[in-house]
Amino acid sequence: QVQLVESGGGLVQPGGSLRLSCAASGDIFKIFLMGWYRQAPGKQRELVAHILRDGSTNYADSAEGRLTITRDNNKNTVYLQMNNQKPKDTAVYYCNAQVVVKANCIQLKVWGQGTRVTDSS
Repeated sequence: QVQLVESGGGLVQPGGSLRLSCAASGDIFKIFLMGWYRQAPGKQRELVAHILRDGSTNYADSAEGRLTITRDNNKNTVYLQMNNQKPKDTAVYYCNAQVVVKANCIQLKVWGQGTRVTDSS
């Protein structure tokens, strides 16, 4: 019914920048909260940041002011701008969204398949 597809991952040098994108598609009436999580090797998945439909944001401490979440409601897309990349940012990044399905007005929590970000040092 609803899919999230992430893109933009890859190799990045320390101090470099990367922008991740996550586009939602399918039978969508409305998307409330969207967010990014990450899972580093050998660790549990953790929240990076959330953003509400009105643009209000919430960041984990690990974002350290270097990671910025934004969204485009017209495109049903959320972004994560990653600046001043550090080795500890190496992880698989997952997109998450709370979506109201048009067909039945049921709210679902949907996950993307993940995109890998790797430090190149």
